[in-house]
Amino acid sequence: MIAKAAKLTQFALLLVGIMLTIAMQASAAKSIELTPKQTASIQEISTYINGFTTLQGDFTQTSPKGKMSKGIFYISKPGKMRFEYAPPNPFLIVADGKWLTVKNRKKEKGDQYPLSQTPLRLVLNQGVDLIRDTNILAYEEADGLATLTLEDKDDVLGGKLILVFDRKRRALQQWIVVDSKGRQTTVSLENIVAGIDPDPKLFVVKIDRKERESR
Repeated sequence: MIAKAAKLTQFALLLVGIMLTIAMQASAAKSIELTPKQTASIQEISTYINGFTTLQGDFTQTSPKGKMSKGIFYISKPGKMRFEYAPPNPFLIVADGKWLTVKNRKKEKGDQYPLSQTPLRLVLNQGVDLIRDTNILAYEEADGLATLTLEDKDDVLGGKLILVFDRKRRALQQWIVVDSKGRQTTVSLENIVAGIDPDPKLFVVKIDRKERESR
């Protein structure tokens, strides 16, 4: 069970930036005291997340060992997303509103988890409030970029997330996942387009029925 939880968080957080990567319980850190200016800036990031219903674009992921993977993503609120890695990375991650599926297309195998048991609500739900829903561990601002370090209050897994928000363009530019050993995985977003309704079939994925029913 611990290994499966680790696999879920490893893939899903690398994609949407609001999960953690170590499958072990950890005590929550305390939020820092925010100035009014910092509070306003963080609320601006929340407003950005709440400001779109559909989103699509390209992503580049860099692993702790420097390995790069590219792909395309689609988000349709509430509850639906698709992150599709380009070859040779065989993985496909799909949320259909109820289930989060991590599938290896090369082996035609997959794992499925209840979406309600993941912190994806911070991206796929509506009405996100980062100050209310997370612990703010650090905040910095320089050259028009706001860098926010946080952890999910309701997550039971250790780790932290760094969001890089471009205040000039008012867009999320990058997120960095840091596990409890200090290893960093970076996801950069490009060519982002909002307001285009994706094909509903993008959020449908099939896996072995027996594997799903055994959970």
